[in-house]
Amino acid sequence: MPIRSVLIVDDSKTELMVLSDLLGKNGYSVRTAENAEEAFRKLSEQKPDLILMDVVMPGQNGFQLTRAIARDPQYSEIPIVMCTSKNQETDRVWGMRQGARDYVTKPVNAEELLSKIRAIG
Repeated sequence: MPIRSVLIVDDSKTELMVLSDLLGKNGYSVRTAENAEEAFRKLSEQKPDLILMDVVMPGQNGFQLTRAIARDPQYSEIPIVMCTSKNQETDRVWGMRQGARDYVTKPVNAEELLSKIRAIG
């Protein structure tokens, strides 16, 4: 199934703007959420083909949110790509164990992110 719609979950308005702009210019339909609550609300309104997930957020962090989504039968088929400044190998491994399909670090390399999205879809 080709990826057309992406939900970006990040508490940074700047990051949301940069990623939305990048994905929008590359033909993706983009919706954003700034926290776990908003992310679940957006998921219930319309399922995206992919979720780009920040890790460091107030309240529920991206690892916890990824685990919650990956374990919810309603949403478990949606691939999640962690998109975070946490660049340690242990963070990457932990993110994948929570259910993420892939992992990119900030600052995001546009070509790397787009090729990872294309590889999933």
